[in-house]
Amino acid sequence: MTAAKKELCFLPLGGAGEIGMNLNLYGFGAAGDEDWVMVDLGVTFGSGAPGIDVIMPDPAFIEERRDRLLGLVLTHAHEDHLGAVPYLWPRLECPVYATPFTASVLRRKLAEVDLLDRVPIHEVPLKGRMTIGPFDMELITLTHSIPEPNGIAIRTPAGAVLHTGDWKFDPDPVIGEAADEDALRRLGDEGVLAIVCDSTNVFSPGDSGSEADLLPSLTELIAGCEGRVAVACFATNVARLETIARAAQANDRDVVLAGRSLERISQAAMDNGYLDGIPAFLDESMAGYLPRDKCLIVCTGSQGEPRAALARIASGEHPRVDLEAGDTVIFSSREIPGNEYAIGRMQNMLIRRGVRVVTPRDHFVHVSGHPARDELTRMYQLARPRVSVPVHGELRHLVEHAALARTCQVSHAVVAENGAMVRLDPDAPGVVDHVPAGRLVLEGNRVVPIQGDLVRERSRALFNGTAFVSVAVNAAGDLVGEPHLSTVGLVEEGEHAALDAAARAARAAVRELGGTVKDDAALAEAVRIAVRRVFRDSHDKRPVTKVHLIRV
Repeated sequence: MTAAKKELCFLPLGGAGEIGMNLNLYGFGAAGDEDWVMVDLGVTFGSGAPGIDVIMPDPAFIEERRDRLLGLVLTHAHEDHLGAVPYLWPRLECPVYATPFTASVLRRKLAEVDLLDRVPIHEVPLKGRMTIGPFDMELITLTHSIPEPNGIAIRTPAGAVLHTGDWKFDPDPVIGEAADEDALRRLGDEGVLAIVCDSTNVFSPGDSGSEADLLPSLTELIAGCEGRVAVACFATNVARLETIARAAQANDRDVVLAGRSLERISQAAMDNGYLDGIPAFLDESMAGYLPRDKCLIVCTGSQGEPRAALARIASGEHPRVDLEAGDTVIFSSREIPGNEYAIGRMQNMLIRRGVRVVTPRDHFVHVSGHPARDELTRMYQLARPRVSVPVHGELRHLVEHAALARTCQVSHAVVAENGAMVRLDPDAPGVVDHVPAGRLVLEGNRVVPIQGDLVRERSRALFNGTAFVSVAVNAAGDLVGEPHLSTVGLVEEGEHAALDAAARAARAAVRELGGTVKDDAALAEAVRIAVRRVFRDSHDKRPVTKVHLIRV
């Protein structure tokens, strides 16, 4: 009997068809009997659902096969690549592999959820190599807006895959080494079956620019500011933090860090030898003691996150930091698609306070951490893959990236969104199956499905309000007393007519069925439908309606 052919496949459960929330799986073996390795496990932020800030991919597919999940390899320490580990690792229970800085960031996050002693973290040196089952994995140094970003050369008996992670080609990255183009070229000479590659900036011509070019521009901008200066950036952009610190130093300003994630990241950076020679950062509690023209505040919250430092400063709710007329806020970051409204709302609040707002549209204050078109072309020239699988982008990014790959003489370009099982065959690659690829959310301290009852009912209540009905019936099914109604987010004060109509509808439902229906659930459902119908007719709303039925 002929043994089943062993194949190499790629399965994204997050980060393909969207930007953020990355979860990538590579499987090798006979169909249905593969060994698996996971690359990255991240989150995204904001959902439109009330009370939900953190969203993560649903790992149900690999959770069912966790006995064949050999490890999780993290490319770098951004939240959209490792932020879900503290919440989802208990469902996977696999070893985790990361470089020293990434491991430092992860350990701090695990300690917050009491998992530090449970998760086996294997530190891998930069440019290190490890064998995980049938996967021979080599880290290739790249550049990005965080220390220690890595591409991964994944070698298998079926061929080699270059998983780029997030990257760019920055000749002067300020922190860390420049991208190891020699390693990419050697890998290309060896032969690359497929590249799984970042698509974020595929619509941007040219290259993304160098972090080092920002220093003179930021220094000049800050020199022209009179009051306090706040700079909003991603907490994990350690190179940007160093650039801002040097620009502040050149203008005789002390640097205050506002936001817990900034403190956590800066400490992890210093623990690993980064930010060397930078003057000590001050805690946000010191902001009020500095002369306004000698203070620069680095803030979290560049994307308008409601709980981040800058949003609280803009609304006047921050307990230790304030901005007033004559101060300046510099947004040293890009707008992530989907965050435009939140960012605009926050900027309007700042402007209303008399604060000057500077964005990349006004001044050179940001360079992207992702490759523009010329850098993508350069990557294809170095790696020379036979197959391209674009990821880390919305569908429009993936399709455009696939078209670019074809102009780079790539034989096959496969567009695959979350849940698409891609067979990485040199002659006939393509999507061979689809698996469920849902989303989970962090609700308080619980992880629940985004399509589950809890989130769905809360969203319905937000848009339609809630009605509560209490009715008491005796053993014969007759109403005892009058129904009691209360509402939340449904009627204005004084709208007695609607409440009276709903009470009459509840009373009529009991009188119609009370003597004939002995099932309390059926009687309560009849009352619910009757009350809900009243509000549908009177207010064009379909409130979440809860009935409390009492037998007396």
